[in-house]
Amino acid sequence: MIRFSIITVVFNGELLLEDTILSVLNQTYQHIEYIIVDGASRDGTLSVIQKYAQQFDNQLNTPFDFRWMSERDKGLYDAMNKGQRLATGDFILFLNAGDHLFAPDTLEKMAAQVAPDTDILYGEVMWVDAGRRHLGTRSQMTTQQLPAVLDWKSMRYGMVVCHQAFLPRRTIAPTYLENNLSADIDWVIQCLKRARKVQSTQLILAEFLTGGISKQKHRQSLMDRYVVLKTHFGWWANLGAHMYIIWRALLPFFTKK
Repeated sequence: MIRFSIITVVFNGELLLEDTILSVLNQTYQHIEYIIVDGASRDGTLSVIQKYAQQFDNQLNTPFDFRWMSERDKGLYDAMNKGQRLATGDFILFLNAGDHLFAPDTLEKMAAQVAPDTDILYGEVMWVDAGRRHLGTRSQMTTQQLPAVLDWKSMRYGMVVCHQAFLPRRTIAPTYLENNLSADIDWVIQCLKRARKVQSTQLILAEFLTGGISKQKHRQSLMDRYVVLKTHFGWWANLGAHMYIIWRALLPFFTKK
């Protein structure tokens, strides 16, 4: 039986975490290991975690396993590495506080698509606002189109698949870079390089809560992305890819009527 390790990294997410937890608990497929990594939150996040952890403390012979930890970390990717080290399931999914699994049968439908040589499952995400209103899929809302066939070379123009809809087999998942804001791209590329079979589920797997990022961090993430892609694709190929990325970003301004 396929077992999913779902990892939620959170810091001061009291108002967002509970619904994320419920989207996991309410799955029709219950062979789940749910891991919450809290960065020593200073709000009521810990109380939310403990509320649900207590439900599983005395349960025996259940396929659902609820685990958590709360301690200071060195940042997002340090916390994600902690969660990954705790994971024991077949496939890993990172689901942030505020993000939800798309439907109660999402994991059930994914499990049915796993073959013995399947190393990666992937799909779409639905963007939602603070009111949980559906805004459109990531492919509809951005210039990054989810490919029908995904491999590591698909990533030469950036993150074409959303982290919340990308599930590698745990045994091929590398450690995240902890000093790079685009470490998720590096992680996905490494997974794709190691995979035998990459399965498109043709499903919307998660709701992705949109949110702002500071300009300073956005600029740094672009610089870090350049470094990551140069490492995997080489200097000249990466330069050409980024020239295309810039052209693609500017094209709407020149084509407005």
